[in-house]
Amino acid sequence: MSAIIRTGGKQYRVEVGQHVVIERLVGEAGDSVSFEEVLSTGDGESIQIGTPTIDGISVHGTIVEQKRSRKILVFRRKRRKNFRRLNGHRQYQTVVEITAIGGTAPAKKPAAKKAAPKAEEAAKAPAKKPAAKKAAPKAAEAVKAPAKKPAAKKAAPKAAEAVKATAKKPAAKKAAPKKAAPKKDDSAA
Repeated sequence: MSAIIRTGGKQYRVEVGQHVVIERLVGEAGDSVSFEEVLSTGDGESIQIGTPTIDGISVHGTIVEQKRSRKILVFRRKRRKNFRRLNGHRQYQTVVEITAIGGTAPAKKPAAKKAAPKAEEAAKAPAKKPAAKKAAPKAAEAVKAPAKKPAAKKAAPKAAEAVKATAKKPAAKKAAPKKAAPKKDDSAA
């Protein structure tokens, strides 16, 4: 059985057991994913086409790895301007193994694995209460901070004067260049 799914703005024809390289999906290797946008399904004789998608059918898979594609070079130039720029780019990709095509998801729950570390962190939470006692001196420092603010207000007028002093004065107009006096001919007199 095969299906056509849409993910990452692209369409892929997939079959059970196939490895598909698609645009980046959130998750780690071993996590299960589900594609709800199924455009069509078929097993040779019977074909089902959605308008635009088929309701109640999804494609399920498992993330095999997260990787990056090969490097592509992006070269820009402008003729006769000696302008050239060369950049490289590697797109993030996810390799997914298709496990099932149909209406129900396979029985895999990776979320249960992640819940156990959170329970351990919750058990360690009472040990973090002494850190709250360290926060109390910071609160005392915050009370002292308003006393420092009037000193900052005194510095503000000085800063304003410094800005006025460094402001550029308008440039004085330059005098027009003097024209040379016409030369007298001694031979004519």
